Amino acid sequence: MSYIVAADGSAESNDAVEYAATHAATFEKPLEIVHVITLDTDIVDGEIVMEGQGTAADQGYETLEDAKAVAREAVPSADLDIETELLTGRPATAIANRANATDADAIFVGHRGLSTEQEAVVGSVAKEIVSKATVPVTVVR
Repeated sequence: MSYIVAADGSAESNDAVEYAATHAATFEKPLEIVHVITLDTDIVDGEIVMEGQGTAADQGYETLEDAKAVAREAVPSADLDIETELLTGRPATAIANRANATDADAIFVGHRGLSTEQEAVVGSVAKEIVSKATVPVTVVR
């Protein structure tokens, strides 16, 4: 059993990482930090091609390492077990599915993230995670 926290590099997601790390340390639970990349695909000569695959993955791993550092700084004296996982797909679905697959106890997510497309819809990913998850979700503001 563990806690999952979604990270996208935004200040709000870093707040969620700090909050989740504090809870994980308090209750001696492992913390899994996840980042979801949505790969752009196109059909070229009848084959599916993923654009920017290396770049997206590299940025995703960098986001995870940065979030891991945020978690460690939040609870410097704790011996916190932190794992990271790069996911692909629609963020809310990927995060909810990961929680189910790993039998997580809870999900933590920032109230809004970096998505410029959804800037007008505050917390649309967080709201969708709440509706899809089968475990408690804490939306950190």
